[in-house]
Amino acid sequence: MKIALIGADGQLGTDLAQQLKLKKIPFQPLYFPQFDITQPAEARKVLSNLKPDIIINTAAYHRVDECEDYPEKAFKVNALAVRQLSLICRELGATLVHFSTDYVFDGRKKSPYTEEDCPRPLSVYAASKLAGENFVQAILEKYFLIRTCGLYGVAGCWGKGTNFVETMIKLAKKGQTIRVVNDQHVTPTSTWELAARIIEILETRAYGVYHLTNEGECTWFEFAGKIFELLGLRPELLPVSSREFGARAVRPFYSVLENKRASILGITPFSPWEEALQDYLIRKGHLSTDK
Repeated sequence: MKIALIGADGQLGTDLAQQLKLKKIPFQPLYFPQFDITQPAEARKVLSNLKPDIIINTAAYHRVDECEDYPEKAFKVNALAVRQLSLICRELGATLVHFSTDYVFDGRKKSPYTEEDCPRPLSVYAASKLAGENFVQAILEKYFLIRTCGLYGVAGCWGKGTNFVETMIKLAKKGQTIRVVNDQHVTPTSTWELAARIIEILETRAYGVYHLTNEGECTWFEFAGKIFELLGLRPELLPVSSREFGARAVRPFYSVLENKRASILGITPFSPWEEALQDYLIRKGHLSTDK
């Protein structure tokens, strides 16, 4: 099994690279801007030379609010480039692993979404990611389309250089009042655990759509509160509504995912999100193993 890993220096890509090394699975890391999925001719040339069995694509334009201002860029990266990548995979006979988002749902269900539920995106970002999903499914038979939620990892998000956890810690140490939305229910997900489950699923060849997140749910406000609780920090933390927060892109009020297909397949269960967060804080050096 030979893998091409697109975005190997990103938040998820970094942990995928580490997990592949641990499993001694050969892979070729591909980095932006040297490898750019929006340049299909060059991408085809590189991938044709590599002849991978599996192409893992972690590249995306995921600045959710910016997508409202730059819809053309959102669809160029998250949809049209994914279409071209799918066509390249079909030409090479390679399996594509592609990532989508909990935001493809509108949050009206009020219980965890399964892979069978019908998407209804509320934002440009979500619509562009759903379009990417549709291209993958229309073009390929061999694909793993993975929806996940609230990612955070040791490497930080490429292009942002940070993640929600690190942002909260930084604000707390500055002594600032912190306002966090308390009406959006999600499942914070560790990229370290996600990467491990992805490799496990790859070995099954059970192609299709998967929801993969840590277990449980919380609001972003509750997530922030748990971060501070574990670290013994006591900043002024205020709950606000999505309307009060004033983000440009509409988020679903409930976008918790159920790992239904993975469970049926017998994939190792994810840990509860609280345990994954504690593990992250230890690996990042914020928390002692003595605690």
